[in-house]
Amino acid sequence: MAKASTGGEGSGAKRAAKGKASRPAASAHKVPPMSDAQIDRALAERSEWARVGDAIQRTLSFKDFVAAMVFVGLVAEMAESDQHHPDILIRYNKVTLSMSTHDAGGISHKDFALAAKVDGLATS
Repeated sequence: MAKASTGGEGSGAKRAAKGKASRPAASAHKVPPMSDAQIDRALAERSEWARVGDAIQRTLSFKDFVAAMVFVGLVAEMAESDQHHPDILIRYNKVTLSMSTHDAGGISHKDFALAAKVDGLATS
């Protein structure tokens, strides 16, 4: 069972406050959104992906639920490493990934970079 913090000297709140002071402002990491023409060109290179509103999306099928979950675990590791996390919908042996860059307010190069990694993973 997790131990509750009492807010004392070693509390997570104080550590978090210290961490916030040393981190750059969120705007320093703002990623520019791609133009419609840039998105269209990038989608031409990623034929399995489609634009759905302000995101790109792909659905992959696997032999069964376990294989789908193994794939999701690998995607989670890549996403965490890149600090860029897709929305993931799992329906038995189908996995739908949707990517949008919140900092950009839409689709950015980060989405296509992760899409390329996912494509490499899907073909291996």
